Amino acid sequence: MITRTAILCAFIAVGGITAASAECEIGDAKLEEAVQQNPRFRGPTNSQYVRDLRNLRDAALTLRSYGRHEDCERLLANIRELIAGPPMGLLGDNDEEEADKQNAASEPKVKRGAATGTRNKKDAKPLLRIDELAPALRTDEMIGSEVRSSDDTIVGEVRNIVFGTKDGRDYAVVASGGFFTTGKDSIVVPVRSLMISQDRGSFYLSITKEAMKAVPLMPDPDYNWLSDPTWRTRNDAFFQKP
Repeated sequence: MITRTAILCAFIAVGGITAASAECEIGDAKLEEAVQQNPRFRGPTNSQYVRDLRNLRDAALTLRSYGRHEDCERLLANIRELIAGPPMGLLGDNDEEEADKQNAASEPKVKRGAATGTRNKKDAKPLLRIDELAPALRTDEMIGSEVRSSDDTIVGEVRNIVFGTKDGRDYAVVASGGFFTTGKDSIVVPVRSLMISQDRGSFYLSITKEAMKAVPLMPDPDYNWLSDPTWRTRNDAFFQKP
């Protein structure tokens, strides 16, 4: 006679095989679509929330690469719930009227990812060099921040920072394609070439979006390019102001 425990174990085993056989589709979470289209994710209050969601998405990619599709799907389900839930800036506030005020205040004039930004407005504050900021900029404020071209079009986001090269050239790795993950379609930008908005919400390159087509992509995800001064010199020249 088959025991209830044996039946349960068999059911779990079959369920595990079925789940494992299905490919975990990272794009189904639609994280980047939510970030670009939903103003709730905009602004310094929820920037860490968005970074955390992207870190979870990267973890799902890692699980999928190891064939852990069931675990990957569970993580994607959590990401979907977090996307649908309130941003961290609103958690703990049960005052509905106050929550509405915060939502209205955080809604941008132009959504993230819009074709054009607000740099052409008369009241637009001038951009700053990173070394002009006070207090100084932390790396956790940089990673995950959007990057725009000189003509105020979004081109990607900061995914990594490289400090301490022997020749004193520090870099921001800007992912500009797909899920904005480091590697494919990433470019290498000298940190000294970056400008930043006064609200610290966006970084700006010294070149237009059209000129970016000529910028070489990061040649390898293992950062071997750091030991290639010829490649770095050619790459850095694209971001030098005329």
